[in-house]
Amino acid sequence: MSSVLRMKTLISPTFAAFSPRLSRPTFSLPLSSFSSSKASIFALKNSNFRGLRPKPCPDNPPIRCLHRSSQMGAPRSPSSGEIHVIVGPMFAGKTTGLLRRIELESSSGRSVAVIKSNKDTRYGLDSIVTHDGAKFPCLALKDLSSFKETFGLNAYDQLDVIGIDEAQFFEDLYDFCREAADRDGKILVVAGLDGDYLRRSFGSVLNIIPLADSVTKLTARCELCGKRAFFTLRKTGETQTEVIGGADVYMPVCRQHYVSGQAVIETTRIVLESQPQKVQCG
Repeated sequence: MSSVLRMKTLISPTFAAFSPRLSRPTFSLPLSSFSSSKASIFALKNSNFRGLRPKPCPDNPPIRCLHRSSQMGAPRSPSSGEIHVIVGPMFAGKTTGLLRRIELESSSGRSVAVIKSNKDTRYGLDSIVTHDGAKFPCLALKDLSSFKETFGLNAYDQLDVIGIDEAQFFEDLYDFCREAADRDGKILVVAGLDGDYLRRSFGSVLNIIPLADSVTKLTARCELCGKRAFFTLRKTGETQTEVIGGADVYMPVCRQHYVSGQAVIETTRIVLESQPQKVQCG
């Protein structure tokens, strides 16, 4: 019997090491070889490694909790760019998600800059503002191709993270994101509407999905029933795609109330157009 056991050990020493008759093996791994995030994930999946604990996240964590590492703030290599896209209807918290990620990257020692379209003048041109009133300084531009020159070439070279709000208004979004991430090694956080008031593709936001490292689809709360809202309903009669406004023009709705709301709006439009216009004299 002992000779048989020795033969099994020679043939398959790995199985022999995990024999239930032997004490459980002890692993010694150099923790420096793991980043904090990888170590946390590894610890959650392997109860044997009690010494590896995930670092606590701050209150109200952003899209993904990042932790400071010795590499944060270091110059980025051209191959390490990233693109993270945040989409959803109006009032879903897209700008809030963008600001959380930008502020987190800034607190981690990275150089950040935020861009928005100069078409959006609701809260001024020098900052992006959430519907809750949170602000962050930004550059308001007509197109993204002018960002390098406006920001400064030397400053751009030192830049780590670029946030783009109201991305649906930039026609050159695809080319800018591809070049900034692929060639220049920048991290881009892009927030914008994925659909217009008719639920059609809005601008170039959906075009950058194939470039993205991650895509987050946010939802709002339907103003009519309180369910999850995936769509934006325009309350006014304008038919052009770009009509900039807030709660006075748009509201988030669920599928049921989008369909019924569009039917009401269309019926009202037909009735108004069919009525003879009154001619005032005098």
